[in-house]
Amino acid sequence: MGLRERLFGRRQEADEPDPLADLVLAKLKVGYLVDHDLRTWRVTGHNRYQFSGRDRIDEWELTAGNDQRYLEHADGGWSLSTTIAIGDVGGDVRQHILDHEEPPEQIVYGGKIYRLEAAYAGHMHPGGDGAGRQVIRWEFLDEAETGFVGIEQWSETEFTAAAGSVVEDYQFTHILPGGPA
Repeated sequence: MGLRERLFGRRQEADEPDPLADLVLAKLKVGYLVDHDLRTWRVTGHNRYQFSGRDRIDEWELTAGNDQRYLEHADGGWSLSTTIAIGDVGGDVRQHILDHEEPPEQIVYGGKIYRLEAAYAGHMHPGGDGAGRQVIRWEFLDEAETGFVGIEQWSETEFTAAAGSVVEDYQFTHILPGGPA
């Protein structure tokens, strides 16, 4: 070890995470591990959404065993959701959108009422870059504004849905770099 290395330390390689700057929730990468709700989750995917009139939204797919969740960071806040069948949303939301080109003002899921809060059109970029795929998203909030249902339209007849809640970044701990997913 030379004098320069003893005084200033070794330079980190570009691929090595900086333990003080990179191991934070907003900088998750595919392969990283993170603890949440007494489970260790592996980051198995990353997407970036860009909607007109909004900052970008980053979404990470988290996997633990057979469970998948989606962690989103938007406008400085965090949410965690899971995919649901659009048919599980009360009323035929899909058909309502096809008939009226917009969703109803409120929906029912899991016995709770959710009201339409926002609608966005833009692109989803798999892996965080590239041309992206067009998407329209509608967000419905519960009365407490902590639970939500999101409905996305990908083509004329292709819809997906997710349900989740607001979370805080401190609920996620022990972020570690990991190997390929």
